[in-house]
Amino acid sequence: MRTTEVLAIIYSQKMASISIHFAYKSHSLRRSPIYRPSQLHSPIQIKCSASKDCSNGEESSTQFKQLRNVACGFLAVWALSSVSPVIAAGQRLPPLSTDPNRCERAFVGNTIGQANGVYDKPLDLRFCDYTNEKTNLKGKSLAAALMSEAKFDGADMTEVIMSKAYAVGASFKGTDFSNAVLDRVNFEKANLQGASFKNTVLSGSTFNDAQLDGVDFEDTIIGYIDLQKICTNKTINEEGRVNLGCR
Repeated sequence: MRTTEVLAIIYSQKMASISIHFAYKSHSLRRSPIYRPSQLHSPIQIKCSASKDCSNGEESSTQFKQLRNVACGFLAVWALSSVSPVIAAGQRLPPLSTDPNRCERAFVGNTIGQANGVYDKPLDLRFCDYTNEKTNLKGKSLAAALMSEAKFDGADMTEVIMSKAYAVGASFKGTDFSNAVLDRVNFEKANLQGASFKNTVLSGSTFNDAQLDGVDFEDTIIGYIDLQKICTNKTINEEGRVNLGCR
């Protein structure tokens, strides 16, 4: 019997009372959407109980219990899926990887995820040092990589794919991002002084409180709304503002 039929039987015969209660309280995010979780105000509570009317019917008690369990399971899944978007909006960062070779994994990259940010295993590059790396990062897929507090100063990252990467507080001084895809990357508080975004896709990327002095924005591909946001950054020099088309 399908779940919808089970629910219909329970409702029509008034054999059970099913109540669902959950509450959450979301907090404003400081543009680190993936990283500062919304807090649940109280845990989800799901209660399924038989009514007094059906307690006297011994013949249907076994069948009722089976139907009630199925219904409760269905509603529990529904409740959790209803709350999950709130949690997903503020995903927690996982603990730092204990893989001793986690920094070297950047040289292989994400072998299955590109623009969609899907991965077989998270790329945890936090606190890694790739200063002046000129060979091993070019053209790699670093989609959804965790890069906070890492150093890429002077690195050649031409043609990399960093869709949905988390680079809060990372250092990219003098990094060459020419012809790269930096779609929906969080560069909050990152140091990008002197970096090159020539012919680079920057759609949906955020630069709140980032250092953008001396950045080359020649032929950068960026949406109008994203352009308005990045132009509010006071560290962009006059040449950068001209290349971006800031008014």
